[in-house]
Amino acid sequence: MAAEPPLLPGAGEARRWAAEELAKPEYRENAPSWLATLWRNFLDWLQSLDGPSGDAAPVPSPVIALVIAVIIAAAVILARPRLNARRRQAREVFEHEPTLGAADYRSRAEAAAAAGKWGHAVVERFRAIVRSAEDRAILDPQPGRTADEAAKALSLHFSAQAPRLAGAAATFDAIRYGNKAAGSAGYREMVDLDTALEEAKPAPADSAVLLP
Repeated sequence: MAAEPPLLPGAGEARRWAAEELAKPEYRENAPSWLATLWRNFLDWLQSLDGPSGDAAPVPSPVIALVIAVIIAAAVILARPRLNARRRQAREVFEHEPTLGAADYRSRAEAAAAAGKWGHAVVERFRAIVRSAEDRAILDPQPGRTADEAAKALSLHFSAQAPRLAGAAATFDAIRYGNKAAGSAGYREMVDLDTALEEAKPAPADSAVLLP
């Protein structure tokens, strides 16, 4: 069987491929403005290749493909640091809102549970756990703290609850920043963990031993 020839797109096909790739939100929202200008200029140039005059010398498809590859690579390299920074920021336990106490978050959680909004209830109850630890001076308030960071810090003081804390943090992220659904059982587990931590006496961080 003869090998198929390499796929070399024409100007129109190349423009469509590049447009579809760079239209992805991670490029559009995170790439610097000058790259967007460069992209628009490049599209205009590709459009000119399809002009009716036919006077201009045709540009070889490999050259078009190479230019597209360079622009897409630049978009990936320049957008990735901003995208990663946004993702790190997006995974914070607390959003930018007026400071609420643990009791406030528990009230929110109970109201959400009563309405059958289990995902929201689980998220608010986890926030209650973290805020309660801050209110009790077990954790220092730390803007930008993630659920995983909070769980690890709390595990230094509540080593017996380390596995449950790690699971609660993973559940928080999966619900708040993923597509995981929650139910009454998941909310009850978060309530039980909150209650257990409230009733437990925290150990000094330097004397606690984390479970594997």
